[in-house]
Amino acid sequence: MSAQQQVITIDHISDENAPAIYVQNGLKPFIQMIKDEVCGEVPDLSTRKGRERIASLAATVSKRKVAVEKPGREYLRSIKELPKIIEAELREFVREADALRDEIRKPLTDWEEAEAAKKLEIEAWVAELRLDPQIISAADSEYLKISIGAFEGIVIDGEWLGEYEAEALRLKAGTLAALRAALEKREQYEAEQAELVRLRAEAEAQAQRDRDAEIARVAAEQARLQAEQRAQAERDAAARREQELRDQAAAVQLAAEQAARDAEDASERQRLQLQLQAEQAQRAAEQAEANRIAAEQRAEQERIAADQRAAKAAEDARAAEVARQKAAADEIIRQQQIREADQAHKVKIMGAAKEALMSLNITEELAKAIVLKIARREVPNITINF
Repeated sequence: MSAQQQVITIDHISDENAPAIYVQNGLKPFIQMIKDEVCGEVPDLSTRKGRERIASLAATVSKRKVAVEKPGREYLRSIKELPKIIEAELREFVREADALRDEIRKPLTDWEEAEAAKKLEIEAWVAELRLDPQIISAADSEYLKISIGAFEGIVIDGEWLGEYEAEALRLKAGTLAALRAALEKREQYEAEQAELVRLRAEAEAQAQRDRDAEIARVAAEQARLQAEQRAQAERDAAARREQELRDQAAAVQLAAEQAARDAEDASERQRLQLQLQAEQAQRAAEQAEANRIAAEQRAEQERIAADQRAAKAAEDARAAEVARQKAAADEIIRQQQIREADQAHKVKIMGAAKEALMSLNITEELAKAIVLKIARREVPNITINF
């Protein structure tokens, strides 16, 4: 290497000294110059100023590369005898300069790639804070309560989230507000449905009471009519028997009078016999009257018994209604106990799933989020068996 080459710097490359520079291995000193310029310091990658300094050093390499390459290209175009040597030299120089640039910039490139990966991870995590409105609107109160508990337990780590902290807080607050509003609406709906069930049960019970009362009334009316009909039949029969006896007594009397007129000379014995028959007929008429009175008394007793049977039927219907109401209340309590047991079962199963996930050295918040996502059936081909 000549003394003239040793004092030439990149900034002093010119057409005059180009023939001495752009020769085989003639550009090696300039690569060393660039290395000496950019490799003499180690910027702090953890600070913004340090990262900017790394980018500046990499840009310096590119600038120095151009400062060497451009005059060489111009010199190459001006000569014809050594194009292959110069081209090969330049390619090697460019390759080494690019490699040096990439090497200098690698810490920054690695940091940018890590930041990009972290950004994607944060964006995916933040997206988990947003629930599908259709899922919220279709969920029952137990699911909404579990979801509210899970979201309330999510910790927003500002140091890790960085610029996404505000968005994460907003999404968490918005999702919790939507869940609480949906829970209030769902609980009101479920209460309304329970009230509708109660009203339907009361309406059905009242309808049954009305039917039972109508049956009892019809039964009592039929019993009363039957008793009156029997009493009237007995009265009619007694009246007919009384009239027959009276007719018989009158006939006997007429016969006696006729006999008296036709045979005044009949013996006293015959007169007495006829008188006895008349007395017997009178007693028979009195007995018929007594029988009529007894029939009326029996009819009254049967009417009273029919009223008592109707009252008993009404009391039995009332007791049956009380039993039905108690059964309906017991069924409502049983259904509530089933729902509470089901909710406790779900909480237990999801808690066990969360504990199992935490055994894999993940945070409780992440475990809750995973279990909640699986419970919402948002993870394909994976379910929780309750």
